[in-house]
Amino acid sequence: MKTDAEGLVIMEKCVGDSDRLITILTKQKGVLRAFVQRPGRAKNGRLSAARLFSYSRFTLFEGRNKYIVDDAQPVEVFLDLRKDIGRLSLAQYFCELSIALAPQESPAGEYLRLVLNALYLLGRGDRPNGIVKAVVEMRMLALSGYQPDLVGCSECGKFESDLMYFLPVSGRIVCDACGCPQGEPAVQLGRGAMAGLRHTVYAELGKAFSFTLSPQGMEELTRASEAYVLSTLGRGFATMDFYHTMVGETGWQG
Repeated sequence: MKTDAEGLVIMEKCVGDSDRLITILTKQKGVLRAFVQRPGRAKNGRLSAARLFSYSRFTLFEGRNKYIVDDAQPVEVFLDLRKDIGRLSLAQYFCELSIALAPQESPAGEYLRLVLNALYLLGRGDRPNGIVKAVVEMRMLALSGYQPDLVGCSECGKFESDLMYFLPVSGRIVCDACGCPQGEPAVQLGRGAMAGLRHTVYAELGKAFSFTLSPQGMEELTRASEAYVLSTLGRGFATMDFYHTMVGETGWQG
């Protein structure tokens, strides 16, 4: 049976001597894996359309246990990502995060839209990497049912103070007056970083990347979002570690 799907190639690897197995984040069926048979003999367009970071329209043969790419036509190929190792490694991290969180065999249009927007901004290079990273992390966790409660202090309800604490294990915030609970890791957030963290979760997706922060606010925000990923999923990501190596940063150590 043939099926059509729009999707972004988020992983590829060689299988045997002549085939490739690709992982696609699709609008219609979430994350799926499909074989590209003999890509060196592919029809026009299929080879480039089935490579990493290619957003394409796929025609797939759907068998009992596997998909096979019959045809693929590129819509957008994010070649500009390869011009900067930091942006390239961050894009690879977004792909790995998608594999971990996006659903399989069910619609994933919001996940796909989020990652496509992020890759477009990374390719252009006109938004800070830290903001793009934080939005993808927090938004993807929220889409997956892990939305934190950032409305106000979980103890007294205060919306704003000069210093707030984000508790990544419980996904809540407390103000400086209530104090950071003992025994739970916390990330300190000034007013700017707190506003930025709320924006990543509560803003409309089309506006989610549209904010600015001071260097200190950026550092606080990226620590908070990364801490939430690691605490919520209980695991690290090789691509996240590689990104930190490439840009000379130290990840959250919580």
